[in-house]
Amino acid sequence: MPFGYRCSVELRTLRYFVAVAEELHFGRAATRLHMSQPPLSRAIKQLETEVGALLFARSPVAVTLTAVGAVLLDEARALLDHADRVRVRVSAAAGVATITVGILGDSTDPGATRLAAAYRRSHPGIEIRIRDTDLTDPTCGLRAGLVDIALTRAPFDETTLTVRELRTDPVGVVLRADDPLARRGQLQLGDLEDRRWFQFPQGTDPIWQSYWNGGVPREGPVVRVVQECLQAVLWNGTVGLAPLGHDLPAELAVVPLIDMPPSRVVAVWNEGDANPLIRSFVEIATAAYRH
Repeated sequence: MPFGYRCSVELRTLRYFVAVAEELHFGRAATRLHMSQPPLSRAIKQLETEVGALLFARSPVAVTLTAVGAVLLDEARALLDHADRVRVRVSAAAGVATITVGILGDSTDPGATRLAAAYRRSHPGIEIRIRDTDLTDPTCGLRAGLVDIALTRAPFDETTLTVRELRTDPVGVVLRADDPLARRGQLQLGDLEDRRWFQFPQGTDPIWQSYWNGGVPREGPVVRVVQECLQAVLWNGTVGLAPLGHDLPAELAVVPLIDMPPSRVVAVWNEGDANPLIRSFVEIATAAYRH
């Protein structure tokens, strides 16, 4: 039976597929999903059976999306976003005590880890839902009503939003380890003028795009997630910016940029939202990231 007429694909399986498609690595996707790799691989193979086509081209060195996989990725993202909206509206109507947190960036950040532990201790009866998002929306779906509050990085358009700064991180440039510039102890933005830089998809917040391009219009490959950025460096020698202090593969290096403003870790929520769960979340987050 053609895939378009089937109703048996679960949202959970689509979430598995999106994670693998964004990470382009089964091991990293399994880590992101907090599961082991074998059941993830089985779920993807079953999905390919239901679709009737390969979704990924697998080789010993890389995993890439097939043409069918690229189409399904767009549709799966749209479907999952819609499902999230339905869940948020139903929960609100039922008055269920939940808070949905959007996360952009490294979910293993020590500040986020301390925050999760502290919030669980303070609110043991609250259901906490996490929405991991890509680089195209620094507000993590806040304006679309998909989350109540976001842990993300500024700057971005703050219109109708309230922003609380939690921490600032110095920024460096990510390069291949064999790049001549990788041997330098520090760099300036002017050292990178002749390089290709990451770009985000059309429609991405221009303030957000400008910051990660060092304040100057650039050219380069379009990326949606961190792993696509890293692969662009490995395969094409593209350069991009990243907060310092994050682990990178041995084939990559990060060099501090001395004339780049720091990256601001922030909590952000909709202006005027009086939800007491948000207020307490912000207070706990401020303390957790201060340590």
